[in-house]
Amino acid sequence: MIQQMTDAVEFIRKRIKAAQDRQASYANTRRIPLYFEVGEHVFLRVSPFRKVMKFGLKGKLSPRFIGPFEIFEKYVADESHILHPTEVQLDQDLSYVQRPLMILDRKDKVLCNKRIPLVMVQWQHRGTEEATWELENRIRAEHPELF
Repeated sequence: MIQQMTDAVEFIRKRIKAAQDRQASYANTRRIPLYFEVGEHVFLRVSPFRKVMKFGLKGKLSPRFIGPFEIFEKYVADESHILHPTEVQLDQDLSYVQRPLMILDRKDKVLCNKRIPLVMVQWQHRGTEEATWELENRIRAEHPELF
């Protein structure tokens, strides 16, 4: 019985591999690289959802392409713009611990008769736009090296 199951699984894997290869060959033969020159005019494809308001028209009369737009200049990729992801140490449950990098700002939140000190913390593996306001007492207790 185990041999039959193993054979059935192998047969299914071969069929899936053949289907994937067939779909890849269909996609690759229809995929052509597009090259445009400065001064040419192009149309831009609009997503094909129906009954969604796009460019002033709705329903099945909404445009599939918009344009023409003239190409003013060509963009040349610069190798210095490539971002290299940093390694993140994952735990067994595929989570990771975020550590604060630095404190960007401080403020006091004033409630009726109470003052709550807050600090803006920039986290590791995050940009400054994703910094969060945290309680100063908690950050001071957990990460005294930042103060």
